[in-house]
Amino acid sequence: MRDIERARRRIKLRDLHILMAVAQRGSMAKAAAELAMSQPAVSRAISDMEHVLGLRLFDRGRNGIVPTAYGQALVRRGVTIFDELTQGLQELEFLADPTTGHLRIGSSESIAAGLLPVVIDRFARRHPGIRLNVAQTVLGTTHYRELRERNIDLLLGWIPTPFAEDDLTVEPLLSDPRVVVVGCKSKWARASQVDLDDLVDEPWVLPPPETFPGSAVADLFCESGVRMPRAPVSTLSLHLCCRLAATGHFVALLPSSVVWFGGRDLALKMLPVKLPRISAVSAAIVTLKDRTLSPAAEIFIDCVRGVARSVAGEPCGQK
Repeated sequence: MRDIERARRRIKLRDLHILMAVAQRGSMAKAAAELAMSQPAVSRAISDMEHVLGLRLFDRGRNGIVPTAYGQALVRRGVTIFDELTQGLQELEFLADPTTGHLRIGSSESIAAGLLPVVIDRFARRHPGIRLNVAQTVLGTTHYRELRERNIDLLLGWIPTPFAEDDLTVEPLLSDPRVVVVGCKSKWARASQVDLDDLVDEPWVLPPPETFPGSAVADLFCESGVRMPRAPVSTLSLHLCCRLAATGHFVALLPSSVVWFGGRDLALKMLPVKLPRISAVSAAIVTLKDRTLSPAAEIFIDCVRGVARSVAGEPCGQK
Protein backbone atom coordinates (compact mmCIF):
# COMPACT_ATOMS: atom_id res chain seq x y z
CA MET A 1 0.00 0.00 0.00
CA ARG A 2 1.13 3.55 -0.69
CA ASP A 3 1.98 6.17 1.94
CA ILE A 4 -0.66 6.15 4.70
CA GLU A 5 -0.27 9.84 5.54
CA ARG A 6 -0.84 10.77 1.89
CA ALA A 7 -3.92 8.56 1.74
CA ARG A 8 -5.30 10.16 4.90
CA ARG A 9 -5.06 13.60 3.31
CA ARG A 10 -6.67 12.49 0.06
CA ILE A 11 -9.55 10.25 1.18
CA LYS A 12 -12.62 12.18 2.35
CA LEU A 13 -15.84 11.19 4.09
CA ARG A 14 -17.61 11.59 0.75
CA ASP A 15 -15.30 8.93 -0.74
CA LEU A 16 -16.06 6.49 2.08
CA HIS A 17 -19.78 7.16 1.68
CA ILE A 18 -19.58 6.29 -2.01
CA LEU A 19 -17.50 3.18 -1.26
CA MET A 20 -20.08 1.91 1.25
CA ALA A 21 -22.99 2.58 -1.10
CA VAL A 22 -21.31 0.64 -3.93
CA ALA A 23 -20.48 -2.25 -1.59
CA GLN A 24 -24.05 -2.38 -0.28
CA ARG A 25 -25.71 -2.14 -3.70
CA GLY A 26 -23.25 -4.26 -5.64
CA SER A 27 -23.53 -1.90 -8.59
CA MET A 28 -22.13 1.47 -9.61
CA ALA A 29 -25.41 2.41 -11.26
CA LYS A 30 -27.54 1.54 -8.20
CA ALA A 31 -25.14 3.37 -5.88
CA ALA A 32 -25.24 6.41 -8.16
CA ALA A 33 -29.05 6.43 -8.11
CA GLU A 34 -29.09 6.19 -4.32
CA LEU A 35 -26.55 8.99 -3.94
CA ALA A 36 -28.16 11.19 -6.62
CA MET A 37 -24.88 11.22 -8.55
CA SER A 38 -23.91 10.27 -12.07
CA GLN A 39 -22.49 6.79 -12.61
CA PRO A 40 -19.23 8.17 -14.07
CA ALA A 41 -18.74 10.30 -10.93
CA VAL A 42 -19.15 7.22 -8.71
CA SER A 43 -16.83 5.17 -10.88
CA ARG A 44 -14.24 7.96 -10.86
CA ALA A 45 -14.39 8.28 -7.05
CA ILE A 46 -13.74 4.54 -6.61
CA SER A 47 -10.92 4.59 -9.16
CA ASP A 48 -9.32 7.59 -7.42
CA MET A 49 -9.44 5.79 -4.07
CA GLU A 50 -7.85 2.69 -5.58
CA HIS A 51 -5.15 4.85 -7.16
CA VAL A 52 -4.41 6.68 -3.88
CA LEU A 53 -4.28 3.43 -1.90
CA GLY A 54 -2.54 1.40 -4.59
CA LEU A 55 -5.01 -1.41 -3.85
CA ARG A 56 -7.94 -2.92 -5.70
CA LEU A 57 -11.11 -2.33 -3.65
CA PHE A 58 -13.63 -4.10 -5.88
CA ASP A 59 -13.70 -7.07 -8.21
CA ARG A 60 -15.74 -6.33 -11.33
CA GLY A 61 -17.68 -9.17 -12.94
CA ARG A 62 -20.63 -9.88 -15.20
CA ASN A 63 -22.93 -10.23 -12.17
CA GLY A 64 -21.89 -6.96 -10.55
CA ILE A 65 -19.05 -5.84 -8.33
CA VAL A 66 -18.05 -7.16 -4.92
CA PRO A 67 -15.55 -5.76 -2.42
CA THR A 68 -12.14 -7.36 -2.23
CA ALA A 69 -10.62 -8.12 1.18
CA TYR A 70 -9.20 -4.56 1.11
CA GLY A 71 -12.60 -3.12 0.25
CA GLN A 72 -14.31 -5.12 3.00
CA ALA A 73 -11.80 -3.86 5.58
CA LEU A 74 -12.41 -0.26 4.56
CA VAL A 75 -16.20 -0.75 4.60
CA ARG A 76 -16.05 -2.16 8.14
CA ARG A 77 -14.08 0.85 9.35
CA GLY A 78 -16.38 3.16 7.42
CA VAL A 79 -19.38 1.85 9.35
CA THR A 80 -17.63 2.75 12.60
CA ILE A 81 -16.55 6.17 11.33
CA PHE A 82 -20.03 7.19 10.21
CA ASP A 83 -21.60 5.78 13.37
CA GLU A 84 -19.28 7.85 15.55
CA LEU A 85 -19.98 10.89 13.39
CA THR A 86 -23.72 10.35 13.82
CA GLN A 87 -23.29 9.94 17.57
CA GLY A 88 -21.28 13.15 17.69
CA LEU A 89 -23.90 15.10 15.76
CA GLN A 90 -26.63 13.73 18.01
CA GLU A 91 -24.63 14.86 21.04
CA LEU A 92 -24.36 18.34 19.56
CA GLU A 93 -28.10 18.32 18.92
CA PHE A 94 -28.72 17.28 22.51
CA LEU A 95 -26.37 19.91 23.91
CA ALA A 96 -28.13 22.56 21.84
CA ASP A 97 -31.55 21.31 22.96
CA PRO A 98 -31.61 18.64 25.74
CA THR A 99 -35.30 17.98 25.11
CA THR A 100 -34.67 16.35 21.69
CA GLY A 101 -32.92 13.26 20.41
CA HIS A 102 -33.36 9.87 18.76
CA LEU A 103 -32.67 6.44 20.21
CA ARG A 104 -32.74 3.00 18.57
CA ILE A 105 -33.46 0.13 20.96
CA GLY A 106 -33.35 -3.60 20.38
CA SER A 107 -35.50 -5.73 22.68
CA SER A 108 -36.21 -9.40 23.13
CA GLU A 109 -39.88 -10.31 23.14
CA SER A 110 -39.84 -11.14 26.84
CA ILE A 111 -38.50 -7.68 27.77
CA ALA A 112 -40.99 -6.02 25.40
CA ALA A 113 -43.82 -7.87 27.14
CA GLY A 114 -42.75 -6.93 30.66
CA LEU A 115 -40.07 -4.43 31.61
CA LEU A 116 -39.90 -2.24 28.50
CA PRO A 117 -43.44 -0.76 28.46
CA VAL A 118 -42.97 0.47 32.03
CA VAL A 119 -39.57 1.98 31.16
CA ILE A 120 -40.90 3.71 28.04
CA ASP A 121 -43.92 5.10 29.88
CA ARG A 122 -41.68 6.64 32.56
CA PHE A 123 -39.09 7.85 30.03
CA ALA A 124 -41.63 9.38 27.64
CA ARG A 125 -43.26 11.35 30.44
CA ARG A 126 -39.92 12.86 31.43
CA HIS A 127 -38.45 13.30 27.94
CA PRO A 128 -41.32 13.63 25.45
CA GLY A 129 -39.10 15.14 22.76
CA ILE A 130 -36.76 12.14 22.47
CA ARG A 131 -37.93 9.71 19.79
CA LEU A 132 -37.65 5.98 20.44
CA ASN A 133 -37.44 3.34 17.73
CA VAL A 134 -37.86 -0.19 19.15
CA ALA A 135 -36.99 -3.28 17.11
CA GLN A 136 -37.65 -6.84 18.24
CA THR A 137 -34.47 -8.89 18.44
CA VAL A 138 -34.19 -12.68 18.53
CA LEU A 139 -30.87 -13.30 20.26
CA GLY A 140 -30.69 -16.97 19.37
CA THR A 141 -30.62 -16.29 15.63
CA THR A 142 -29.03 -12.87 15.19
CA HIS A 143 -26.07 -13.23 17.60
CA TYR A 144 -26.13 -9.49 18.37
CA ARG A 145 -25.72 -8.56 14.69
CA GLU A 146 -27.83 -5.39 15.04
CA LEU A 147 -25.47 -4.06 17.73
CA ARG A 148 -22.33 -4.98 15.83
CA GLU A 149 -23.62 -3.37 12.64
CA ARG A 150 -24.64 -0.32 14.72
CA ASN A 151 -28.26 -0.49 13.62
CA ILE A 152 -29.33 -0.13 17.27
CA ASP A 153 -27.78 1.81 20.16
CA LEU A 154 -28.47 -0.74 22.89
CA LEU A 155 -30.17 -4.04 23.43
CA LEU A 156 -32.38 -5.26 26.26
CA GLY A 157 -32.75 -9.00 26.65
CA TRP A 158 -31.80 -12.22 28.31
CA ILE A 159 -28.13 -13.16 28.36
CA PRO A 160 -26.57 -16.61 28.54
CA THR A 161 -24.23 -17.53 31.37
CA PRO A 162 -21.31 -17.38 30.90
CA PHE A 163 -21.40 -14.49 28.43
CA ALA A 164 -18.63 -15.00 25.87
CA GLU A 165 -18.95 -11.97 23.56
CA ASP A 166 -15.68 -10.08 24.06
CA ASP A 167 -16.69 -7.04 21.99
CA LEU A 168 -19.89 -6.38 23.95
CA THR A 169 -20.54 -4.91 27.39
CA VAL A 170 -23.24 -6.41 29.59
CA GLU A 171 -24.97 -4.82 32.58
CA PRO A 172 -27.29 -7.28 34.36
CA LEU A 173 -30.57 -5.68 35.43
CA LEU A 174 -32.50 -8.31 37.33
CA SER A 175 -32.82 -12.04 37.80
CA ASP A 176 -35.74 -13.21 35.68
CA PRO A 177 -36.61 -16.79 36.67
CA ARG A 178 -39.27 -18.65 34.76
CA VAL A 179 -42.57 -19.14 36.55
CA VAL A 180 -45.59 -21.35 35.90
CA VAL A 181 -48.70 -19.37 34.94
CA VAL A 182 -52.34 -20.01 34.17
CA GLY A 183 -55.27 -17.78 33.42
CA CYS A 184 -57.24 -16.26 36.29
CA LYS A 185 -60.19 -18.44 35.24
CA SER A 186 -58.22 -21.68 35.50
CA LYS A 187 -59.16 -24.18 38.21
CA TRP A 188 -55.51 -24.03 39.31
CA ALA A 189 -55.63 -20.28 39.95
CA ARG A 190 -57.33 -20.86 43.31
CA ALA A 191 -54.90 -23.53 44.50
CA SER A 192 -52.75 -22.57 47.48
CA GLN A 193 -50.21 -25.33 46.89
CA VAL A 194 -49.23 -26.85 43.55
CA ASP A 195 -46.40 -29.17 42.55
CA LEU A 196 -45.06 -29.40 39.02
CA ASP A 197 -46.06 -33.05 38.93
CA ASP A 198 -49.70 -32.05 39.56
CA LEU A 199 -49.75 -30.22 36.23
CA VAL A 200 -48.10 -32.82 34.05
CA ASP A 201 -51.40 -34.00 32.52
CA GLU A 202 -52.63 -30.49 31.76
CA PRO A 203 -52.26 -29.03 28.24
CA TRP A 204 -49.16 -26.82 28.12
CA VAL A 205 -47.89 -24.17 25.73
CA LEU A 206 -44.13 -24.71 25.39
CA PRO A 207 -41.32 -23.61 23.06
CA PRO A 208 -40.42 -26.03 20.24
CA PRO A 209 -38.13 -28.76 21.59
CA GLU A 210 -35.47 -28.21 18.90
CA THR A 211 -34.91 -24.58 19.98
CA PHE A 212 -32.68 -23.24 22.77
CA PRO A 213 -35.70 -22.27 24.96
CA GLY A 214 -37.21 -25.69 24.29
CA SER A 215 -34.08 -27.52 25.43
CA ALA A 216 -33.95 -25.30 28.53
CA VAL A 217 -37.54 -26.30 29.39
CA ALA A 218 -36.66 -29.98 28.91
CA ASP A 219 -33.71 -29.55 31.32
CA LEU A 220 -36.04 -27.87 33.81
CA PHE A 221 -38.46 -30.82 33.89
CA CYS A 222 -35.59 -33.32 33.97
CA GLU A 223 -34.00 -31.50 36.94
CA SER A 224 -37.37 -31.54 38.69
CA GLY A 225 -37.73 -35.29 38.16
CA VAL A 226 -40.97 -34.76 36.26
CA ARG A 227 -41.70 -36.12 32.80
CA MET A 228 -42.31 -33.66 29.99
CA PRO A 229 -46.02 -32.70 29.87
CA ARG A 230 -48.28 -32.85 26.85
CA ALA A 231 -47.88 -29.71 24.76
CA PRO A 232 -50.58 -29.46 22.08
CA VAL A 233 -49.17 -26.03 21.15
CA SER A 234 -45.49 -25.22 20.66
CA THR A 235 -44.42 -21.65 19.90
CA LEU A 236 -41.71 -19.09 20.51
CA SER A 237 -44.32 -16.32 20.58
CA LEU A 238 -44.60 -14.94 24.09
CA HIS A 239 -47.72 -13.02 23.07
CA LEU A 240 -49.41 -16.26 22.00
CA CYS A 241 -48.34 -18.02 25.24
CA CYS A 242 -49.90 -15.24 27.31
CA ARG A 243 -53.13 -15.18 25.34
CA LEU A 244 -53.55 -18.96 25.47
CA ALA A 245 -52.74 -19.15 29.18
CA ALA A 246 -55.26 -16.37 29.83
CA THR A 247 -58.06 -18.55 28.42
CA GLY A 248 -57.72 -20.77 31.50
CA HIS A 249 -57.25 -23.91 29.41
CA PHE A 250 -53.45 -23.93 29.13
CA VAL A 251 -50.42 -23.86 31.43
CA ALA A 252 -47.31 -21.94 30.38
CA LEU A 253 -43.80 -21.06 31.53
CA LEU A 254 -43.06 -17.35 31.35
CA PRO A 255 -40.29 -15.00 32.51
CA SER A 256 -41.29 -13.68 35.92
CA SER A 257 -40.84 -10.08 34.75
CA VAL A 258 -43.84 -10.49 32.46
CA VAL A 259 -45.95 -11.28 35.53
CA TRP A 260 -44.33 -8.52 37.58
CA PHE A 261 -45.20 -5.85 35.07
CA GLY A 262 -48.19 -7.14 33.16
CA GLY A 263 -49.73 -10.16 34.87
CA ARG A 264 -52.82 -8.28 36.04
CA ASP A 265 -53.50 -6.70 32.66
CA LEU A 266 -52.97 -10.04 30.92
CA ALA A 267 -55.31 -11.85 33.37
CA LEU A 268 -52.52 -14.24 34.38
CA LYS A 269 -51.93 -15.95 37.70
CA MET A 270 -48.54 -17.22 38.84
CA LEU A 271 -48.79 -20.61 40.53
CA PRO A 272 -46.79 -21.35 43.70
CA VAL A 273 -44.72 -24.03 41.97
CA LYS A 274 -41.13 -24.55 43.09
CA LEU A 275 -38.77 -24.76 40.13
CA PRO A 276 -35.06 -25.65 40.11
CA ARG A 277 -32.44 -22.89 40.00
CA ILE A 278 -31.76 -23.57 36.31
CA SER A 279 -35.07 -21.82 35.59
CA ALA A 280 -33.39 -18.47 36.38
CA VAL A 281 -32.03 -16.23 33.65
CA SER A 282 -30.75 -12.66 33.69
CA ALA A 283 -32.23 -9.64 31.94
CA ALA A 284 -29.51 -7.21 30.92
CA ILE A 285 -28.51 -4.13 28.94
CA VAL A 286 -26.06 -5.02 26.16
CA THR A 287 -23.99 -2.38 24.37
CA LEU A 288 -21.06 -2.39 21.96
CA LYS A 289 -17.79 -2.11 23.86
CA ASP A 290 -15.81 1.10 23.29
CA ARG A 291 -18.71 2.72 21.43
CA THR A 292 -19.64 6.21 22.56
CA LEU A 293 -23.26 6.30 23.75
CA SER A 294 -25.38 9.32 22.98
CA PRO A 295 -26.75 11.43 25.85
CA ALA A 296 -30.25 10.12 25.03
CA ALA A 297 -28.98 6.54 25.42
CA GLU A 298 -27.36 7.35 28.77
CA ILE A 299 -30.60 8.89 30.05
CA PHE A 300 -32.64 5.92 28.83
CA ILE A 301 -30.27 3.43 30.48
CA ASP A 302 -30.58 5.31 33.78
CA CYS A 303 -34.35 5.03 33.45
CA VAL A 304 -34.08 1.27 32.82
CA ARG A 305 -31.92 0.90 35.92
CA GLY A 306 -34.44 2.81 38.01
CA VAL A 307 -37.37 0.64 36.94
CA ALA A 308 -35.35 -2.55 37.47
CA ARG A 309 -34.37 -1.42 40.99
CA SER A 310 -38.00 -0.66 41.81
CA VAL A 311 -38.94 -4.33 41.43
CA ALA A 312 -35.82 -5.94 42.86
CA GLY A 313 -36.80 -8.30 45.60
CA GLU A 314 -40.55 -7.82 45.17
CA PRO A 315 -42.76 -10.89 44.90
CA CYS A 316 -44.08 -11.62 41.44
CA GLY A 317 -47.41 -10.00 40.74
CA GLN A 318 -46.89 -7.07 43.09
CA LYS A 319 -46.18 -4.54 40.34
